[in-house]
Amino acid sequence: MKKTLIRSGVVVLVLAGIGFASYTPVARWWQKRNLPSWREATVSRGEIVSVVNSTGTIRPVMSVQIGAFVSGPIDPTTPLVEFNQEVKAGDVLAVIDQRLYEAEVGRDQAGVEAAQAAEAAARASVEAAEASVVAARATLRTRLAEVQRAKAQFKQAENDEARARSLAAQNKDFISQAEMDQFVYNRLQLAEQVNVARARIDEANAAILQAQAAVSGAKASRAQSTAAIAQAQANKTRSDLNKGYTVIKSPVDGIVIDRKIEPGQTLAATFQTPELFVVAPRMREEMHVYAAVDEADIGLIRAAQRLDNIVHFTVDAYPEDLFKGTIKEVRFSSTTTQNVVTYTVIVSSPNPDLKLLPGMTASISFQIIAKQDVLKIPNAALRFYPKEEHVRMEDRKILDGADSLDDDNETNRQRSATEKATSSRERKQRHVWVVDGDYLKAVAVVTGISDSKFTEAVSGGITAEMKLVTGIKKKKNR
Repeated sequence: MKKTLIRSGVVVLVLAGIGFASYTPVARWWQKRNLPSWREATVSRGEIVSVVNSTGTIRPVMSVQIGAFVSGPIDPTTPLVEFNQEVKAGDVLAVIDQRLYEAEVGRDQAGVEAAQAAEAAARASVEAAEASVVAARATLRTRLAEVQRAKAQFKQAENDEARARSLAAQNKDFISQAEMDQFVYNRLQLAEQVNVARARIDEANAAILQAQAAVSGAKASRAQSTAAIAQAQANKTRSDLNKGYTVIKSPVDGIVIDRKIEPGQTLAATFQTPELFVVAPRMREEMHVYAAVDEADIGLIRAAQRLDNIVHFTVDAYPEDLFKGTIKEVRFSSTTTQNVVTYTVIVSSPNPDLKLLPGMTASISFQIIAKQDVLKIPNAALRFYPKEEHVRMEDRKILDGADSLDDDNETNRQRSATEKATSSRERKQRHVWVVDGDYLKAVAVVTGISDSKFTEAVSGGITAEMKLVTGIKKKKNR
């Protein structure tokens, strides 16, 4: 009895189920009641600008650090330049007390004059020694003449003696012995006079040599005096330069962005040059933004530099102002911080209103490429990934990854460079989803450039005004 009742109930339930399923409007209502409501976005046409974002620090084109070469207290009587003051090249920024350096200039000037006086005395000594040489040579000529005269007299005495001996040989009465002795002694006396004259020639030659040596000594003294003058003048030049270094001048036109001294402060430039001022030139014409760009984006930045694309950036001080610049330089040197490699990119921007100040942080957008009148896919549609039960059967293999490459880290490490390059190119082949009855249908697209909201559809099965699924709407609580 009990088994019969149970079987009857099962039959009734089966028949009821068959009857319920056969009632098509009710079944469809029940099925649709459990289907999700989709959020959708519309495909449109328009402009897409691809950018690379980064941050950077604003710096002047050049920071000229001005120091002091000499030591001493800052002269309080000369006013110092103030912060933010615009200066021209040659303007006096500060003055070091000059009294000590003026005393050194006076001392070295006296040294120059003393050396010049010594040189004048040495020059007079040279002239006197040269005159002595001339006198000694004149004396030599006189001594040579005396030798010639003594030789002539000696020759005449020899001839007189010979004639007397000839007469005496003819007749002893013609020449007396006394006369003969007189001729002989006269010859001997004149012979000695010749020898004395020759000795005086040697004396004259020695006097000439002595005078010439005196000339050489006087010239050496004059050369030493001339060198002393050059040394004294060099000392004077050095003291003049040191005195000139006490006046601190700006080497360039610019703005004083830092001052590190106060009136009366003492500077000690013994071991290193103390820094007094920092002057930034051309701040109104140009400022630089030093941006740190990730290595993955540096190729795009170099392409933008070749195209001379505009760079936009903002600063926190003026959030509503949009500043423009150009890529001036991409530096080859890299910086590694916590295994992140970045390169420095320098952006040049005008600064006529001096709004850009050194040290400000800039939020930068490098414009890589801009395209007009392209199909724009909302990025939310590309990020959407449906559940399998919401997708029609023929597209479920897309969710299983049957037509995509495995991108897990282990597999990626095992790939060759060619495979990695191919995988990067294939990542542009994407799928978006559209509502197709009660299910979602995949639409294949090839993507191009993108911005923060949209991505370019290069090719594929989408058209303008097409609705793409971006998510599931939340049901309202009843």
